[in-house]
Amino acid sequence: MKTNVALNGRRAFTLLELMVVLSVIGLLAAIAFPNFIRSTNTSRLNSIQENLRVVSDAKEQWALANSQVTGAPTDMPTLNAYFLHGVTPVVQETYFPNPLGTPAYAQLPGAVTLPPFAPGAAIPAP
Repeated sequence: MKTNVALNGRRAFTLLELMVVLSVIGLLAAIAFPNFIRSTNTSRLNSIQENLRVVSDAKEQWALANSQVTGAPTDMPTLNAYFLHGVTPVVQETYFPNPLGTPAYAQLPGAVTLPPFAPGAAIPAP
């Protein structure tokens, strides 16, 4: 026996249609999420490398302004006057300018991973 249900002229989605739509949304999210994480990590790593370039440029400016030679020790407080906009940490990393003639590097915190660098790894200047 067939029963008629009055919908009062309204149309509705069936359970199967809703499940198909949710499956498609889930599939798209499963594809997009890893790409989002990868692009976020790449962006952070690029920002850290740009900060390292700024540190290297500040070292060179400091050396020229103070007639320093290769091997002269530097530190971040000394170089602060030579930063145009400063160095803003991206993931609470620490920057080490190193003596003149050696590249600067950034040290990641112990709980942060930026592939291909492990937690606590040193990121060299480009």
